[in-house]
Amino acid sequence: MTDLIIRKTGRAGHITLNRPQALNALTYEMCLQIEATLDAWCTDDTVQLILIDGAGERAFCSGGDIADMYKSGQTGDLSYGRKFWRDEYRLNAKIANSPKPTVSFLHGFTMGGGVGIGCHANHRIVCETSQIAMPEVTIGLIPDVGGSLLLAKAPGFTGTYLGLTGDRMDASDAIFAGFADYFVPQDEWDTLKSTLLASGDTSLIKSTMQPPARLANWQADIDTAFAGKTLGDIYARLTNAPPLAHARKLMDRNSPLAMGAAITIIQAARDAGTIEAALEMEYRFTYRAVAEADFIEGIRAAIIDRDRAPKWRVATADDILKMIAPLGAATLDLSGAKI
Repeated sequence: MTDLIIRKTGRAGHITLNRPQALNALTYEMCLQIEATLDAWCTDDTVQLILIDGAGERAFCSGGDIADMYKSGQTGDLSYGRKFWRDEYRLNAKIANSPKPTVSFLHGFTMGGGVGIGCHANHRIVCETSQIAMPEVTIGLIPDVGGSLLLAKAPGFTGTYLGLTGDRMDASDAIFAGFADYFVPQDEWDTLKSTLLASGDTSLIKSTMQPPARLANWQADIDTAFAGKTLGDIYARLTNAPPLAHARKLMDRNSPLAMGAAITIIQAARDAGTIEAALEMEYRFTYRAVAEADFIEGIRAAIIDRDRAPKWRVATADDILKMIAPLGAATLDLSGAKI
């Protein structure tokens, strides 16, 4: 079974992530193949629209396939992870910059690397099963794949909250936070996909009203706490208000080093406002993540030993600054990210 199903139908190009047994987790080879397909279709006049979806019932895409990063890191090989992130980030930028309308159908889990594939599209559809998150800090990484820019653009400081807690968004939350655009019941998806493939016309997407987002109701409390400039500032502002008690519970399981760096990275994306700047800043951390951060320990606890008991290192302000310092000659080069 191929990991991707790629075809042209009607007036559209159609990419289906096809690893349902692995929740459609992205492999390195899948990233390269999607990129090559986008490059070809964006200069193909017969393709008026690009549609991206996922096979199976449980996930659009649960993230990147990180098991190989763990294996290479265990042997001291730093090149594999750096190569994966560099090329994945170039793909993320190409999706964000696509000259063709791109539509993503985000059912079930859309997390981490799945956000990088699905949430930079300019027409993002969710349904009643959608669960979207940037949970990287739970494994010692920072919100990446351009996710720091999405978090930076969320109302108030809800993006900082989402990036530090890894909390999951349902459809209403995702639309409120700017990770999605339309709610369409999943039983209407097949008809909508057929319509889009035949017509190439995104104006035919119609959203159904959703209940108020939980995050909207929580925003006042979130903004008060997560406006803090450092992790210590934020913790000091976490009161017993239900949203903040929930935040503390989630944050207590996460890597302090990753959370501290995420605050600065999200703020930098807020200031710069471009996908390229966000990815460059994220790469500073991920370039160093295997050797110098909690990433390997986070993967061990989450998917290798599955004990859910990571032993995070103590993180100082200097440690955080070191992880996000400029890379010099190794700086992420996205000059090839324009189609």
